[in-house]
Order: sequence, then C-alpha cells, then structure tokens
Amino acid sequence: MNIDIVGRGRAGGSFARALRHAGHDVNALGRDEQPRSRTALILIATPDDTIASVARSLAPSSAVVAHVSGATGVDALTPHVRVGSLHPLAVLPDVDRGVERLVGATYAVEGDELLDDIVRSLSGHVVRIAPEQRALYHATAVTASNHVVALLAEVEALAASLGLPATTFSSLTEQVVADVRSIGVTRALTGPAARGDHRTLEAHRQALPPQHEAPYNALSAVAARVAGAPAWNS
Repeated sequence: MNIDIVGRGRAGGSFARALRHAGHDVNALGRDEQPRSRTALILIATPDDTIASVARSLAPSSAVVAHVSGATGVDALTPHVRVGSLHPLAVLPDVDRGVERLVGATYAVEGDELLDDIVRSLSGHVVRIAPEQRALYHATAVTASNHVVALLAEVEALAASLGLPATTFSSLTEQVVADVRSIGVTRALTGPAARGDHRTLEAHRQALPPQHEAPYNALSAVAARVAGAPAWNS
C-alpha cells in the first residue's frame, strides 16, 4: 500500500520504518510538503496542536487521512471525507525502540476500516473507542505510562536523599509488576495503606521532604481505596 506520513519526529519515523518493514511503500514528508497523487493513506504524525492545520493544508484526494494522536478526535481532519485515527498503546522514546514496539501493539482505531488493515499488517490488535470516551481512554494511557515514569522519578529523588541509587529499590517495582500480572492488583497490594496502619503512614509523612508529601498522600489514598481499608486523613 502507498502510504505518505506527514511528520519526521519520533512517531512519524517509527511508523515509517515499521510500515516499510511490513511491506508498504512509505514516503515521509515534512509539514509543508504535499502527498503523492496516488497514495492510499496519509498519516499525520505531528504534534496534536498542529493536526488540524496540517489536515487543512492537504489537497483534497480519495486517500484516507488519519492521525496517530490518542487525544485528538477525527473532527480535526475536516474537510476530508475518508478519515480516521490509530493510536498505538506503545511508548516511542526513539525510532529504534518505536519500530520494535509498533509491531504487535494494540491500537485504538477510529474511522475508516482501511486502518484495520494497517494494524493487521503490523501484526497488531485493534480496539475501538467511542468518540465520547477518547479523553478517558487517553487519560488511562497516560496513567499507564507517563505517570509510572513520574512515580519512579519520586523513587529516584527519595533514594537520592538517602544517599542511595534508585536501583536499590528496582526489585520492588519489578516484583509488584509481576504480581499484578499474575494475581491482580488487590492481592498484589501490601503495605501500611492496605493494612490501615495510619501510625506508620503519619510517620512517613513527617519524614518526607515537603515537596514529596502530596504525591505520597495521594497514592496512599488510592492504595487504601484499592484495599478497601479505612481512608487516611492526612
């Protein structure tokens, strides 16, 4: 299939290489370039706030015009007739990792059914999200990825205050991720919030540097809710 990708950043570069490996004829474009006249799919892989303007700049054609954003609806692609979106549930920090992770990934697909064929060519799995649930879907994806990085940044900072490398605590993270996969979140949860041990939680709060209190309090409240334990009034 002839595919033109607008955007040469991490997402665009990852899709371009992955789709070439899958046997497609892929042409990578800058934002000001026009697609080929006989392309089947124009895939916009630019920042979210530029998708609508890029779509408007494209000449009318019979091609499917789609984007790879998780947060943006297909209404940003007007006035094109055949439109859609495919958002990979994969972290793309660079092109080399992105190419590997796009193959076999789960994709949230909206719009034209041609995109289902694209996902299949990448050995991926399609889920379809109702347009009114797109923001909730994307918030879930952000929580599953970006917020985990933010949490580990908290671990790194707290470990540094003890004079220890963050890797000292890495085995705990690896163990709980394995436990969640094998026995589920409720059984995997241990610790003072799950036990309703408010004395220990208060001791933690007193020991924490001030900038780390709010994240700790919020996460302890979530842990208590998951465990069905009494709420901790911090």
